[in-house]
Amino acid sequence: MRALGLGLWLVGGCLAAEPVVESNVVYGMYSGAALLLDVHKPANPNGYGIIYVSGSGWTAPMAYSAPPLKSNEQSLLYAKPLVAAGYTVFSLNHRALPRFHYPAAVEDVQRAVRFVRHNAARFGIRADRIGAAGGSSGGHLVSMLGTLDGKGNANDPDPVERESAKVQCVAARAAPTDLLKAASNPFVGMRLPAGDGDAQRSTIEYRTTAEASPITHVTADDPPFLLTHGDKDGTVPYAQSEEFEKALRGAGVAVKLIRVEGGGHGPTFPGAVNPPDYMGEMVAWFNRYLPRQ
Repeated sequence: MRALGLGLWLVGGCLAAEPVVESNVVYGMYSGAALLLDVHKPANPNGYGIIYVSGSGWTAPMAYSAPPLKSNEQSLLYAKPLVAAGYTVFSLNHRALPRFHYPAAVEDVQRAVRFVRHNAARFGIRADRIGAAGGSSGGHLVSMLGTLDGKGNANDPDPVERESAKVQCVAARAAPTDLLKAASNPFVGMRLPAGDGDAQRSTIEYRTTAEASPITHVTADDPPFLLTHGDKDGTVPYAQSEEFEKALRGAGVAVKLIRVEGGGHGPTFPGAVNPPDYMGEMVAWFNRYLPRQ
């Protein structure tokens, strides 16, 4: 997709109207600080919404002038084909390292789903069919949206918090799905004790790291998952997606793993050899599964 001027974009060889972006929508407040998202509105909406979470290593620069996660290059890159296909895309900021550790970012992305669901009529989408996409740490967070129960609190005074945070379809790129595979993880902020027996598994460090891992929460009622991963990824091993696919398939969840030969870590799979149309695969996955009743 590329801009041609006069409000037009070239998408797949066809002209399309340039999407409208509603910026800095407040989806929640944390200790007086606003949590923001951008709404990418298609010219011809199909009535479905996608939460997009960019990869960042769960971190954010601390300078006041730092560019926001919701409008970085990766967010725009992945929003464009989805918007061109008619999806309303919600790209968001979340609390991040070094100030905030788990579960802050998970709570924030859940809040974003609840907010979008509660305001579905305002955004012209179906409240009962919301998808999620993201890469790397963002892939981890959207995988948590797919695997966690996400049940709302019916007694919460905030009506947004009464909504479910469960999404109905997920596309995750190069997602770390089992944080127990690393001795330490900055997102959790803990180092696993040495050993691998019952003594280790009984520690708060082990239990918290397992709780922060999507693979821990896989159940038969999880939504369809599209996993895309480069087999030369030196940051998040390809095996993370292989094991997650196995767990989802074992639970009877619809899942597809796209192996990008030679692909390293990054939104465009640097070093990939004859890469597949991973953007098209993402759109096709949502087209196939998100409209299901």
